[in-house]
Amino acid sequence: MENMAEAAVKELRSTVSSGKTKSYEWRISQLKAILKIVTHHENEIIEALRSDLNKPEHEAFIHEIFSVASSCKLALKELRRWMKPQKVKTGMLTFPSSGEIVPEPLGVVLVISTWNYPFLIAVDPVIGAIAAGNAVVLKPSEVAPATSALLSKLLGEYLDTSAVKVIEGAVRETTELLAQKWDKIMYTGNGRVARIVLAAAAKHLTPVILELGGKCPAVVDANINLKVTARRIISGKWGCNNGQTCISPDYILTTKEYAPKVVDALAAELEKFYGKDPLGSNDLSRIVNIHHFDRLEKLMDDEKVSGKIVHGGQRDKTNLKIAPTILLDVEEDSLIMNEEIFGPLLPIVTVNKIEDSFGAINAKGKPLAAYLFTNDKTLKEEFVRSVSAGAIAINETALHFMEVGLPFGGVGESGMGSYHGKFSFDAFSHKKAVLRRGFGGEVSARYPPYAPWKLQLLKALVKGNIIEILRALLGW
Repeated sequence: MENMAEAAVKELRSTVSSGKTKSYEWRISQLKAILKIVTHHENEIIEALRSDLNKPEHEAFIHEIFSVASSCKLALKELRRWMKPQKVKTGMLTFPSSGEIVPEPLGVVLVISTWNYPFLIAVDPVIGAIAAGNAVVLKPSEVAPATSALLSKLLGEYLDTSAVKVIEGAVRETTELLAQKWDKIMYTGNGRVARIVLAAAAKHLTPVILELGGKCPAVVDANINLKVTARRIISGKWGCNNGQTCISPDYILTTKEYAPKVVDALAAELEKFYGKDPLGSNDLSRIVNIHHFDRLEKLMDDEKVSGKIVHGGQRDKTNLKIAPTILLDVEEDSLIMNEEIFGPLLPIVTVNKIEDSFGAINAKGKPLAAYLFTNDKTLKEEFVRSVSAGAIAINETALHFMEVGLPFGGVGESGMGSYHGKFSFDAFSHKKAVLRRGFGGEVSARYPPYAPWKLQLLKALVKGNIIEILRALLGW
């Protein structure tokens, strides 16, 4: 008996075969429909995010609704230009000829999204896939059930369901989806599931985009504006889903003598932002579920860690809340330093001199993002040159995600492939090479029977040496 995944893929392939999704008009109509969703259903989206994560309206609007609207508007504005074939120069060996790169849809793609930004990370890749002319199945995260249900409802009402489908569910449904043949899969989440996705894709030689995470470091030099630095670290850590963000600073690296100042600055600004009782603040998201709460408690209660808390540490299991927590001089072999935290805990690791932090970062897996706060020009250049990460931000955290002109993606353990803006269009397109020639311009040297003068001519053509070309042709 045909399951839902098989039936969906069969219908989508039929739609793609009809050529409907290739047209500029169809793509534009679907992008306009997504923009209508975020425009007309803002309150419903905010409520769903509040239900799933107790996400503050401010964060829900800026990080999810505004970001989706911006992606949509950019695609609507630039789509005709993105779809246009790109002319390329051709060489002497094919003269006279013309060449171009033609972007074409991959076909039927699968987007598996995650729970921490359940609206943005579901819809943003769909925008890219539609802009590129594909049919899409979106599998939202079951860990954010309210947003998943809303996505199913709204995309079903506004979009062309013969080409765009939402399939809800958990492990069984995801397994059935992964058993199908896709033309591309995009998965956002953790490394464990990413390995399952990659193994399933390998059976059909399906290309994959993996957006994962890792331990994103923030290096804090001395002689900086420490107040601004503290505020920007707090914004990127606790102001982004209470640390449940793949690009949140996972740990800080600074010198032994400067560390107390960093702690004091962070503590002072945290109190300004979230008050003396942060568990009662309406501006902090809750931990998504009891499983993740228990996981974070385990990190905090590790005997190598529990005595290192220098700020925060309060927790409320009933309401799934953990206060912003700073830990100082955490041991490298502790649990918290050997897995992605993905929560409101921020360890500070000290080094003898700030340059030592670069080696410490590179000794771990490549992070999705790496941050440096400094006024030292040489240090900035060395950081960009020597630290391998999906992205780097100098004197800032997380905001690179908002720049659609920059690709967003990981490297090594933090993922493969990238998207955002034009990069999303490219991620879901095949760049087809096209060479055009007439029937003139024949060069007999390419054909047998081969002869020394023919080889001499071909070598001259490759070198672009006009004198040698003439010599070969004229027998000089």
